[in-house]
Amino acid sequence: MGPSIDFAVVAVVLAISVFAVSGRPVPLPSKVFQGNKLPLQTSRPYNIAHRGANGEFPEETAAAYLRAIDEGADFIESDILATKDGVLVCHHDVTLDDTSDVANHPEFADRKTSYVVQGVNTTGFFIVDFTIDELKTLRAKQRYSFRDQQYNGMFQIITFEEYISIALDAERVVGIYPEIKNPVHVNDHVKWADGQKFEDKFVETLQKYGYKGAYMTEDWLKQPAFIQSFAPTSLVYISNTTDLPKVFLIDDVTVITEDTNQTYAEITSDSYFNYIKDYCMGIGPWKDNIVPPNSNNYLEKATDEVARAHALGMQVHPYTYRNENTFLHFDFNQDPYAEYDFWINNVGVDGLFTDFTGSLHMYQEWASPLNTKA
Repeated sequence: MGPSIDFAVVAVVLAISVFAVSGRPVPLPSKVFQGNKLPLQTSRPYNIAHRGANGEFPEETAAAYLRAIDEGADFIESDILATKDGVLVCHHDVTLDDTSDVANHPEFADRKTSYVVQGVNTTGFFIVDFTIDELKTLRAKQRYSFRDQQYNGMFQIITFEEYISIALDAERVVGIYPEIKNPVHVNDHVKWADGQKFEDKFVETLQKYGYKGAYMTEDWLKQPAFIQSFAPTSLVYISNTTDLPKVFLIDDVTVITEDTNQTYAEITSDSYFNYIKDYCMGIGPWKDNIVPPNSNNYLEKATDEVARAHALGMQVHPYTYRNENTFLHFDFNQDPYAEYDFWINNVGVDGLFTDFTGSLHMYQEWASPLNTKA
């Protein structure tokens, strides 16, 4: 027998390849809401496509997001940074080194530099030192060597607006989950002529395309969005300009917040949860902080973080769920479905950031199928 063909993957690649080859951006959407779409499901934990379906395609590319939507994502997630000329783009790292071919562009060799980011002296090619036109000459690559490399060099870095267009142009209602990424670093290096801050431009873009409304309101259900950040001051600041639901991300126990220099213990205390709940409808913790593993890669007893958040009315959306054995704890016997089952039914989370949207969707269709009958 010959090799099997995944026609869904072929369709995604064909749909986006014309833009990758021609250098044209993803078409921007109409600003008018298109009715009669299948609504967002809200009866089971959210399937959040972490940087798109980046277990299959290079992260935060149009192909990764299209694939995630095809596989059943409720939300597509992205990290938003800014270019030298103030354009908001989708990229996780403040540097381009690990997920693009920038090292193969001799015209940019002199851009390599060092900045202190979150207290760490970091060297590389920084997004904030490139214009949008320069970034568009680069192509994305897969971050992990053990994942599929065949799409390296095919896809551009996309803008925040292009990412929004992918969600709005989907055939069903698909939410977005953008992050205000490294706002201290961005505001230190990128200046806008009108004196606005990174956070202002972020919210302005969402409002331009009609994103508004508190969680589960009619406006929100038409165009669902969560705003996330590790920087609590950014979330508090934008609460004056948008009522969209906000999620406070919580890093590893060893990492302090970049804007307030608070420790993990401080930001997960009862007093801080009581404070942040007035601005955020949820938290997004690293999952190993909720149920920590021991030195033998088996899980220990769960903390009370989820219960305390729920008691205050906050949702919990942990990150990141990945299929590979490298990331699975031994308790799950190399079975990502067993991991999903544990976190949904034992821990009781409200959403999951996953690199493998299709796996989570298939698990949920098996364990809690949606009633799609009229």
